[in-house]
Order: sequence, then C-alpha cells, then structure tokens
Amino acid sequence: MQRRLLTGAFWADSAERMIRAGASAALATIGTGTIGIVDIAWPAVGSISAGAAAVSLLLSIVAGTTGDPATAGFTTDTR
Repeated sequence: MQRRLLTGAFWADSAERMIRAGASAALATIGTGTIGIVDIAWPAVGSISAGAAAVSLLLSIVAGTTGDPATAGFTTDTR
C-alpha cells in the first residue's frame, strides 16, 4: 500500500463514506412500513448498518492503492 493511506485527508474521506453508507443502510432497513419507533428491529438495523460501513471502509482502502491519491475514491480525476 502506498503512503496516501496514512494521510488525514484519506481517513476523513473514508469516514465520510462510511457514515453515508451506514446511514443509507439504516434507512433502507427501517423502510417505510414501520409505524412506530418501538416497532423497529434496532439490532438488525445496527448490524446491517455496521456491515455496510465495514464494506465501505474496505472499498476505500482498496481504492487508496489506486485512483486519485487525494481521496479514497477509485477515480483518477482530481477535484
């Protein structure tokens, strides 16, 4: 792996992607058919959200060895 995985910008970008992936998974798991907050299966929501965040982190690490050196993305274009 290259040194870019050791930069703060890389990890900040990775954390942002993890949070977005986890939140998206939580919203998808909760769905629109739930009536009340007590009806939500919170352990399932947490588990699925954590899994999505972990996958996002792994993708960022893989992308950190290729692509744009300034971000955790696969693209080679700079911002």
